[in-house]
Order: sequence, then C-alpha cells, then structure tokens
Amino acid sequence: MSVDVLLGLQWGDEGKGKIVDYLAPKYQMVARFQGGPNAGHTLEFDQIKHVLHQIPSGIFRADILNLIGNGVVLDPVIFRKEIDNLERFNLNIRENLFVAKKAQLILPTHRLLDAAYEQAKGEAKIGSTLKGIGPAYQDKIGRHGLRVGDIVQDNFMEKYRDLVEEHKEKLAYLNYSYQLEEVEKTFFEAVNFLKGFQLVESEHFINQKIKEKLSILAEGAQGSLLDVDFGSYPFVTSSTTIASGACTGLGVAPNKIGEVFGIFKAYCTRVGSGPFPTELHDEAGEYLRKQGHEFGATTGRPRRCGWLDLPALKYAVMINGATQLFMMKADVLNDFESINICTHYQLPDGSKIDYMPYDICDIDITPVYETLQGWNQPLDDIHNFDALPEALVSYIKYIEDFIRVPINLVSVGPDRKQTIIKDMAVVA
Repeated sequence: MSVDVLLGLQWGDEGKGKIVDYLAPKYQMVARFQGGPNAGHTLEFDQIKHVLHQIPSGIFRADILNLIGNGVVLDPVIFRKEIDNLERFNLNIRENLFVAKKAQLILPTHRLLDAAYEQAKGEAKIGSTLKGIGPAYQDKIGRHGLRVGDIVQDNFMEKYRDLVEEHKEKLAYLNYSYQLEEVEKTFFEAVNFLKGFQLVESEHFINQKIKEKLSILAEGAQGSLLDVDFGSYPFVTSSTTIASGACTGLGVAPNKIGEVFGIFKAYCTRVGSGPFPTELHDEAGEYLRKQGHEFGATTGRPRRCGWLDLPALKYAVMINGATQLFMMKADVLNDFESINICTHYQLPDGSKIDYMPYDICDIDITPVYETLQGWNQPLDDIHNFDALPEALVSYIKYIEDFIRVPINLVSVGPDRKQTIIKDMAVVA
C-alpha cells in the first residue's frame, strides 16, 4: 500500500483542511509531515467552523488514525488548546492521535526569538507568524533542539535549561525585553499534558501500517511556493513543504508515495512579505478578499489577493510531481464578467518567460494576462460537474491545457457538501 500526499501549490491557505476532511473516509490514517502551529487548516461541516493548527485534519473521523510526524515542530501549549477545543465533540482523540517522539518542540523562548528577529529586521521582515517556527527549525538543523521524546527522559529539565540559556544570550544581544516566568509555567503544564498521549517512534509506526496495507494520506502545511529550498527565498517558511517532505517528515521511502494531490485556489493569495506577481491593489483585489474571507486562520491578517498565476502553478506541479489537481474557491469568482489569468512574466529587458525565475525577489516582473469569460452566476445549487456553467468548464480546461494535469475536484463553498467531483473513479 502506498502513501498519498496532499499539499498546497501556492503560498498556503489553499483549502487543504477541507479536502483532507473530505477525502478522509477513503483513508485509515492521516499524517502531518511538516510545519507547526503556523498552519491553519479550516474545516466546515454541520454549520460549525473548525480550525486545526497542528493536529491532522482526519481527527473528526472516529475510525481514522492521526499522526503528527517527525517533520513537525510542536508547540505543547497550542497542542493543549487544540485538544481542549475538540473535547466537546466527544472524539476518540487519545485513541486515534499519535505523536512522533522525533518531532521538535517549540519552547517559549523560540517564540520570543521569532519576535526579536522580526523586530531587528525592520522593513525587511519576512512576515513571520511569530509562532517560533523558524527558531525551532534553526535549533533542529543546529543539532541542539529538543524533541517530543525528550519530555519523558530524566534529563529533560537539564536539556531545557541549557537551551534556554543559549536563547537568553541571543535575546540579550538583540536587546529584546521579555517576561518568561509565566509563559514557562503554562509551557510545563502543557508538557505534562502532552505526556498523556501516545508518543511513538513514528517511522516504525507508519511503516508497519504500510505493511498492514492501511491507506494513508500525508497532509502538508503551508504551500509549495513557501518551501525553504524552492519557494521565493528568503520569504519562505522553514520546512520542506513539497511532496519530498512527506518522505523526510514521516520516514517513508520515495517508492512508497502514490498519488500527489495538488490543491490551488481559482485565484491567488499570499500572507506576509514576498513577491506576488499577480497581486491586485484595486477594487477587484479587495472584492476577492472580502468575498473569499481572505484573512489568516492562524494570524487573522488580511491576505494579499490577485489573479491566478499559471507559471507559478506550473512550477509547483513540476517540483511536486502532482498527479491530479483540486481547484478551490471557484465560487469566489462568481460575480466577475471577465477573469484574468497570468500566462507569462515579462522581465525588465522585455523578454517573456513562463516559469518562476531565480531572482523573482529582486526584479520587477510584469504579469502577462489572458482574459477569459466569467460565469457570472451562483454555484450554490450545482452538485455535479456536468451542471457547471460553460464558462467555468472553459476556465478549468484552460488551466488543464496549460499545466497538463487533470483537475478532478472543484470546490464551490466551504462545506463538505460543496464539493464537485469530475472523475469519481480517480478521487474516490
């Protein structure tokens, strides 16, 4: 049995949570493989909106196992808050949720360092969520971070104090003032809470489930264009957000990867700083923001909005090896009589390219658009692909022809039921 991977193909916020929840009945396990509480996966059903940050999106299905993999950086305080918020739904959380011992811990001082680094950068800040993600991954790569498995070791407090002293030296150098005592108390209470869950050697755990032929879905966080290697560096996150991250973030061999589901919005959004060639600063951009409720699920920050960027999408499909695409939020474009779609970039020297260049952060790029007819009608009462407006079908086909990967799912609203499948044999 192979592991299917589901990930975002843009700058995050594509709607991964809804799709994981929608696909979950097909799977027996959902596994998060990277990122941390900077992720905000929104699920909506039974007129209730849920936002998950670290816990896999299969948690609402009683018969599905959920794994927080070794590639995740875990904040025990936020973990506890998430669990507390889920308790009222009578879920089998302690039976169905497993946490990798090799997942890195986010300490209170990681959050302080995150804020201090951003403050020191001034106008050059990258737009961090200030959740301590970057500093935690820095300690991981620097080989002195703490891991979930450390909390049950006798020398945990010694390791903790040593690392915190290092952090304090950095904070002093950055001239950053802070109060640590109260947040440390909350942190250690959350650590004790975390001890009550199933802490596992996740690489053995998941490979045993593969041997047992369980169907597994690997759930990505953030988006491909925020990948630390292949995103718009340095305006990226600190982890591997593309399909290969499922291997390193779960301990799964490349030959065990099956389908790669790539999710994208029918337009583009981005939170924080960094290049965004198709960004709109006019009424159309503001309309997309309001109609799409484009405010960060984790930070609440308004998202930057713009037209769909096909060179960027094509690039993300290439580096992920996406086998099928899912288009989200088609309904946000309902009221447009015409829709622009970027097909090329014009560089300062006048040349045109259809791929993301290395120096995208440093040069002025002008998007080259094709204008397509809008469908200019609501999609609320449409439940099958054949009933979609002709203009929307043409929009989908235009993207498919450019990217050369099929779009097999179209989301027309936030609820589970507002999901239209083109090829049920492929997705289901």
